[in-house]
Amino acid sequence: MASEASTPDFSQLELAPEVLRAVQGLGYETPTPVQAQCIPHLLAGHDMVGQAQTGTGKTAAFALPLLSRIKIGRREPQVLVLAPTRELALQVAEAFQSYARHLKGFHVLPLYGGQNIETQLRQLKRGAHVVVGTPGRVMDHLRRRTLSLAGLATVVLDEGDEMLRMGFVDDIEWILEQAPEKRQVALFSATMPAPIRKVAGRHLKDPVEIKVAAKTATVSAIVQSHCIVNRHQKMDALTRLLEVQEFDAMLIFVRTKTATVEVAEKLQAHGFDVAAMNGDMNQAMRERVIARLKKSELDIVVATDVAARGLDVKRISYVLNYDIPTEPQAYVHRIGRTGRAGRAGRALSFVQPRERHLLKAIERAIGQRIQPMDLPTVDNLSEHRIDRFVARLQETISNQKLDFFYKLVARIEQDNEMSVTDIAAALTFLSQGERPFVVEALNARPVKQRREREPVPRAQSRPARESRPRPSSGQAPEAKTHSEARRPREERKHDDDIPRLSYRLDVGTAHGVTAREIVGAIANEAGLDGKYIGRVDIGENHSTVELPEGMPHDIYQHLCKVYVCNRQLNLRIQDVPKHGERLPSKAGKRNVPDKPLRVKKKKKPAAMRRAKRRKEERKKLGK
Repeated sequence: MASEASTPDFSQLELAPEVLRAVQGLGYETPTPVQAQCIPHLLAGHDMVGQAQTGTGKTAAFALPLLSRIKIGRREPQVLVLAPTRELALQVAEAFQSYARHLKGFHVLPLYGGQNIETQLRQLKRGAHVVVGTPGRVMDHLRRRTLSLAGLATVVLDEGDEMLRMGFVDDIEWILEQAPEKRQVALFSATMPAPIRKVAGRHLKDPVEIKVAAKTATVSAIVQSHCIVNRHQKMDALTRLLEVQEFDAMLIFVRTKTATVEVAEKLQAHGFDVAAMNGDMNQAMRERVIARLKKSELDIVVATDVAARGLDVKRISYVLNYDIPTEPQAYVHRIGRTGRAGRAGRALSFVQPRERHLLKAIERAIGQRIQPMDLPTVDNLSEHRIDRFVARLQETISNQKLDFFYKLVARIEQDNEMSVTDIAAALTFLSQGERPFVVEALNARPVKQRREREPVPRAQSRPARESRPRPSSGQAPEAKTHSEARRPREERKHDDDIPRLSYRLDVGTAHGVTAREIVGAIANEAGLDGKYIGRVDIGENHSTVELPEGMPHDIYQHLCKVYVCNRQLNLRIQDVPKHGERLPSKAGKRNVPDKPLRVKKKKKPAAMRRAKRRKEERKKLGK
């Protein structure tokens, strides 16, 4: 890679005058490393494989040279760019249009699913020099014969590894087979897995390989940190962090579509300007969210990985991984939404205690340590709120006319025999609203319930040494442990002092589930140590699992919605509890009563009742 001192100026890269003028108008001074290396080869018509991380300027690396070779007089597609998502396709199309602002008569057309196909057909008839599309919609138009590749000069495969992950490799190969035999192919990917290399080997001719080191500005320009947070503390931790941290706009990543809505709604309830973005939204809704973010009408967007692909908004200065990604590459793509092309940014990841191995895997992949960060303390938050209150007071005194209010306070003081200090203290108390100056400590759940979930101390889980039966002289010490292990389940329950209830789950062998998957899902989602999960019985269409009594309401509701093997668990009580036992409080009126169930005693057979009466009569006669 060329050093910074030897990096050429854009004017030295032999770009078309109109394209160079647009680049200079946008304020670009020197090309990024990937641009400096790729532009000359693409201008020369070479096939190319470019490996570079998100945010290194690779869109301009292929758009600028390909625009310089466009023949405006030919109203047919000369460049086809394939992108994995609608968002990225739109972003690339916007970049082409921006760089071609001085090319009179130039047209670029984005093709993606979710858009009215009649509109696309009209635009195709009008003609376009560059087509940017998702593989599925491009295939659709090729089969309809509404898109012709006869005049195609170049095919660009953008985000190749992501298209592989989304299952588009076969589609890409089919599209390449429809393109003219003499065409240029450029492949860009953050990583080069084997299937992508096979595509390059089959469809690229003597490609030039460009590789920008993984440690690019995308990572180095971003201040990365992590917090160890229990799952039940995440929302409280997030709201406190948002109150204290300075940021322009924030992108929050979660794992599921449902979580985008849940997190966004909770933040809205706390007064933040936030919106959700996920795969269930149509394109018009997504575009509205992105437009509002760009116009500063939104400060926070909660999104999934797929929904945020290709999202490039300069305002995003902070990326927060509410759920840490399970793959290191996804982490790189996520934090690449900030710190774009050398801009400064911050990234914070919430890591549950059970997820430390994911953090280590990410650190190994990016080749650097992600520093731990302490959450705002109670004192930090209190001081921040007080400082902000004092600043508002000072601003009000400086900028507002307060003559009427001075008189009002004086009247209140005189009429009600109150001191000015008392009045000010009372008004300060009222001004707190929902954010008091004295902040409570961060708790996941009430102390009593949390203690019930902690490991039982050894001294409580075993009888005293003197009370335990001694082994016989010929018995080995291990025999006692073995015999205890074989005791009935009821006795072992009493030993660890954890009464359990049996729950039914709507997943079984017909869905390919195993006990390990059930235990793992419940342990991870409930934050429960696996040793407190009892027996698991798997049937064909349902399973049962024993869980500790006294399950908190929020955990019960969450577990009901958890999916295992693409099946929702729909957790509910299986067994009728013993007399006087309490079930999970408010855990759902249909399946779980809030009051103890009273089990009616069964009557003894009539013969037994008669025998008992005769026995009592004989006793009376004997007396």
